Amino acid sequence: MSAKEITISAVFKTTKEQLYCDWLSSEGHTSFTGGEAVTSEEAGAPFTAWDGYIEGVNLELNKDEKILQSWRTMEFDKEDSDSQIEILLEPESGGVKFTLTHSNIPDGDEEKYKQGWQEHYITPMSKYYA
Repeated sequence: MSAKEITISAVFKTTKEQLYCDWLSSEGHTSFTGGEAVTSEEAGAPFTAWDGYIEGVNLELNKDEKILQSWRTMEFDKEDSDSQIEILLEPESGGVKFTLTHSNIPDGDEEKYKQGWQEHYITPMSKYYA
């Protein structure tokens, strides 16, 4: 079984500092997705999102620039290794460019997760930061 990778980008009308803070704060993450999140701004700390459907660990945090997290959903099989998400934040005219790369996705699930990111993150975040 080979694992796959997807990359999604969007520009939000906010600052990279605000988006970084919101992604790693329980209140902010819950507010822009609508699903309960328990997060931390500390490397090595665990997190959950979407009412526990997603769980992982903050692997690397580069303040206001990059977030690297291990990531898995309740749908992963026990033998599936964790996937990873890398978020890069760059200043962009009128806001911040958000680029998310989700790697090590279980084979065959790329489209499902690409649609999930769009529907449960990009779209609500666009409304939240409008």
